[in-house]
Amino acid sequence: MAIEEVLSNAIKADASDIFLIAGLPLTYKCNGTQNRVGEKMLLPSDIEGLVKEIYEISKRETTNLDKKIDDDFSFAISGLGRFRVNVFRQRGSLAAVVRVIKFGIPDPIKMNIPESVLSLADNKKGLVLVTGSAGSGKSTTLACMIDRINRSRSCHIITMEDPIEYVHRHERSIVTQREVFIDTPGYLESLRSALRESPDVILLGEMRDYDTISAAITAAETGTLLISTLHTSSAVNTINRIVDVFPASQQHQIKLQLSQILKGIICQQLVTGVNGELIPAFEVLKVNSAVSNMIRDDKLPQLNNTMATSQAEGMFTMDSYLAELCKKGKITKEEALLSCVNYDSLSKRL
Repeated sequence: MAIEEVLSNAIKADASDIFLIAGLPLTYKCNGTQNRVGEKMLLPSDIEGLVKEIYEISKRETTNLDKKIDDDFSFAISGLGRFRVNVFRQRGSLAAVVRVIKFGIPDPIKMNIPESVLSLADNKKGLVLVTGSAGSGKSTTLACMIDRINRSRSCHIITMEDPIEYVHRHERSIVTQREVFIDTPGYLESLRSALRESPDVILLGEMRDYDTISAAITAAETGTLLISTLHTSSAVNTINRIVDVFPASQQHQIKLQLSQILKGIICQQLVTGVNGELIPAFEVLKVNSAVSNMIRDDKLPQLNNTMATSQAEGMFTMDSYLAELCKKGKITKEEALLSCVNYDSLSKRL
């Protein structure tokens, strides 16, 4: 089977991921469930052939592969879609996992992304963070936020991604998309360069370390809207994660800076709906004067109560969002409790 046929069938099956691993049949991931295609086991030679085709289609050199370095990149096939692939070795043979990215920008309504999440993109400056584990839908949320800005404002949007997943057309805005390690050596170099490129909005794919986080905070202080991601599970954990990256002597200053530039934190995860489809669940913190004071004065434990009592301002905790999904009949009580933060509290509430 040729790789284009594999990819085409994956799109028809509405798969999110394709697993090419020796010793297993071709496997598609649909709505979080693995579906194995047929009973024919893929041999190492089959994987090598499919991987070779991917490199030929993407016109990418096999330099990393030849050095036995894992390779992560994206490619597109006209009329079919975009794909992100990670090629690696396991048990002495090649393997690959391909993420399916359909052409076009996702529709936030169909993706069940609420207005309170999208509205954080309306900020003209400051720092907005989208957090969650790998595969929790952060890229989709980010794409919808950038598209909202692109269609509503005249500005320069610069994205730094590894790799580029969703391709944005120039609408009211100019959208410059840079792929890390292809268009630029790394996130830090790209971010420093972006500040000299008249940016209004910067999308930084990930705040990975001290240098990147420090540079991101500096960029947000210049009057630019900077949107980025972290692998954290709650708003409080996100702030703690940023502060803890810095030496103790700098932490008070960082809290002060965050209290002034942070505009909001979106935490998300994917939960299984009653029909088997994956539904995003969110926690949203929006920084008002009270929240700003809590961050500055290191009263972070109070943030959960503020989110729980500020739904009129578009804030909510993860547990309250799960409770609402359960109340609307979109997820079961069992799924809500499986995905919640405070089991006892949500159990009583449900």
